[in-house]
Amino acid sequence: MKNFYLIVLLICSCAQNDSFSKLDFDNSFDNAQPYLSSDNLSASISWISSNKDKAILNFSHFIENQWTDPMLLSSGKNWFVNWADFPAHAINDNLILSSYLKKSDSGTYNYDIYLNLIDLNGNIVKENFLLHNDGLKAEHGFVSIVSNENTGFYVSWLDGRNTIVKHSDGSHKPMTIRFAEVTKDGDIINENEIDSETCDCCQTSIISSKEGPIIVYRDRSKDEIRDIYIARNINGVWTNPKPVFNDGWVINGCPVNGPKVDVNLSNLAVAWFTVVDGKPYTRLAFSNNYGETFDHPINLNDNDAIGRVDVAFLDNKQVIVSYMEFDGDSAFLKVKKVSIDGKVSKPFIVSKIDAGRNTGVPQLEIINNDVYLAWTTSEDGINSLKTRKIKSNSI
Repeated sequence: MKNFYLIVLLICSCAQNDSFSKLDFDNSFDNAQPYLSSDNLSASISWISSNKDKAILNFSHFIENQWTDPMLLSSGKNWFVNWADFPAHAINDNLILSSYLKKSDSGTYNYDIYLNLIDLNGNIVKENFLLHNDGLKAEHGFVSIVSNENTGFYVSWLDGRNTIVKHSDGSHKPMTIRFAEVTKDGDIINENEIDSETCDCCQTSIISSKEGPIIVYRDRSKDEIRDIYIARNINGVWTNPKPVFNDGWVINGCPVNGPKVDVNLSNLAVAWFTVVDGKPYTRLAFSNNYGETFDHPINLNDNDAIGRVDVAFLDNKQVIVSYMEFDGDSAFLKVKKVSIDGKVSKPFIVSKIDAGRNTGVPQLEIINNDVYLAWTTSEDGINSLKTRKIKSNSI
C-alpha cells in the first residue's frame, strides 16, 4: 500500500519557506481535526488520522523550528470523529492530557469523553478513562483543556445527560456545560455544572487566570437567544453565568460556531461569531477585570463573516484574532491585530480556504511573537493538515 506525505508547511510573512516537516501516513487515512496548544515555551498540535476501521490521535511538538515525529496519544475503533467536535489537549510540565470521543451506542450523537494522561516521553500515567460519571447514553463533547497553576488541568465540556429527560410537552431538556479538574495522577475532582441550559454543539473555551478558571460558551435561553456567556471561578466559587454582550441572536438551532477566550494579567479577550439584524459578524470584546465587565464589542469582519474564531494575546496590550469570512465568491482565513484601546489592523490573509465543514475550526497560538495557525485542507478527497507561521510584526 502506498504512503503519502502530509507536508506541514511553515511560511514566513514574506512568503518564503521557513522550514518543512514531513509526517508520514498511510493513504487510507484522513488527517484532520487539528488542535493547537502552547505551554509558554513551544507550540504543540494534535490531530486525528482516521478511516472507516480505526482512528488515531497524534501529537507533535514544534521545537527548534521543526515538528517532532508524531507521537501516538491514543487509538481505537468506534470513535466519534467530527469536524466541529474534535479532541483537545494541553501540556503541564512534562504531562500531556488529551481527550477523544467514543460512541456509547448506535444513537447518532450518543458518545462519551475519554481522557489519556501521558508524559512527553510517551510513558502512560493513566489511559482511556471517562471524564464524566453519569453512565447515560447521551451526547458528551466539545471539550476544552488548559493547564492549571499546579501540575493538573482544568476541563470544560458540553454534557447531554439531561437531554434524555423529556418535558411534559414531549420536548427534551437542554444541554449543559460542566467543569472538572484532572490531577497529575489522572483523578477527576471538583466537577460542577456551570450552566443548566446551553447551546447544543458550539465549541467551549477555557483559560486559567490568577483568579481561577474562566469559561466562555454559547448560551441558550428559553426564547432561543444564543449569545456568548462567561462563568468565572473566584476564590473557589463559580459566579452566575452572564453575557459577554447581549447580541440578541435568536436562532432555533445550534450555529456550531463557538467563542474563544484568552487572558493576560487581568485583561481578557473574547472573540465570537453572531448574527445581528440578519447580518453575520465576527466580534471581539475586552475586559480589564477578569471578565467582571466588558467593553463594547469591536466588529472585525470586513465582509460576510463565517466565524470559527480564535484569539491570543500578543502582549499585555494587544491580541491576534483569526477568523474566516467570504470575500467576493471565495472564503479566506484572516488575522487581525487588535489593541485594547480599540485600534484594529488591516486584515492579513493567511490563506484562501474552503468554507465547508472539511476545513474544521482553524487554530491559533502565539509563541515568542510568532503566530502559529493550523487548519484542514482537502485534495482529491483526502484530508490533510496545513500550518503557517507568521511574524507578528508583519500583521
